[in-house]
Amino acid sequence: MTLSGADSDDGSRSAEPVPGLTNARGLALDRMPIRTRESGATLSAWRLSAATDQGEGAIVLVEAGAGEAWYRGEGVFLGWTGERLRGAYETLRPRTDESAFEIQQLG
Repeated sequence: MTLSGADSDDGSRSAEPVPGLTNARGLALDRMPIRTRESGATLSAWRLSAATDQGEGAIVLVEAGAGEAWYRGEGVFLGWTGERLRGAYETLRPRTDESAFEIQQLG
């Protein structure tokens, strides 16, 4: 993904983390149950709350299985395309420094 940026007064180029939004920052990442019209089962989704200078919003990621993922925007993200939401979600989601995989030493 190419990030857009604006030239600053000194001629250097600064990239916006989320193109089209200034000072975007992720606030919270929560797991939540959801229901869709297509399925009678309850699915799990990740809801990433964010704040920007333009206002607040959230991106909901539904992992529907078999590598299929749906993104839905709320607030400042309402009306964004799935591709744009995916880029913003990947940029704003919290990162951990440690690996999730750990080998247990038993015995």
